[in-house]
Amino acid sequence: MACGTSLEDVDMYSIPLVALNYNTRHKLSLYLNPDAVVAAGWTHLAEEMEYGYLEIRNFERAPNPTQALLEDWEKKCSRATVGGLLDLLKKIERNDILTDLVSLIDSDCRKYVNKQRERSQPPPLQDDTVGSTDIAGHVPEQFDAFICYCAKDIQFVQEMISRFEQSEHNLKLCVFDRDVLPGTCLWSITSELIENRCKKMVVIISDDYLDSIECDFQTKFALSLGPGARQRRLIPVKYKQMTRPFPSILRFLTLCDYTNPHIKGWFWDRLARALKNK
Repeated sequence: MACGTSLEDVDMYSIPLVALNYNTRHKLSLYLNPDAVVAAGWTHLAEEMEYGYLEIRNFERAPNPTQALLEDWEKKCSRATVGGLLDLLKKIERNDILTDLVSLIDSDCRKYVNKQRERSQPPPLQDDTVGSTDIAGHVPEQFDAFICYCAKDIQFVQEMISRFEQSEHNLKLCVFDRDVLPGTCLWSITSELIENRCKKMVVIISDDYLDSIECDFQTKFALSLGPGARQRRLIPVKYKQMTRPFPSILRFLTLCDYTNPHIKGWFWDRLARALKNK
């Protein structure tokens, strides 16, 4: 049994930290964020992750230091796996966390393993045009939403994946860098995905988005699909403050504004409902 979990048939050290969804990370934060004398907190965990004094002081500025620490660790460390995290929690003697959260971690890992098994199944052979059906008559993979984003906004996209795919929302997102195989024609596969294989399109708006040729093409193509379709399909999202004007071609659509503190509390549920709405 790996690191105290009940996933006896799974190597916990092969499961990346991204498998832990928002609810589990939130619970971890509730245990580790408080500065308690009797129990090791997130700073002790950071030290075991080999972060230095200045790095730890920088994490203190984050609204949720534990969340910021986990996100940074999983991006830069090859040991950032569920098994690795559980080992570190055991090392700082937070066995209470291992005991109380084992069922949540177990559930997250099972969902991750099942998704990986589903994705490992050989896809149906498709013709060169990537049409709505392949040469064997099978329907290609369908998605709830195509995510239009630039590379510098990938961290917010990763949080969206965690909130929607690895939670009770159970939405299936099309993230180009993850779901599209190398070697396919950029413009033709993008058009096919937006028009025929994704029910919605989420446009992540930022200053960097405004400079992206790919994002410009994807947005304009979606808008070209006709008035009825574009109003139903496009959902613009602003997740950080901008120094440049909001794109005028999207001003007629209702914006999901993550920067508005008055709606931040229900932002994710509101966006999820929009993606599920037909």
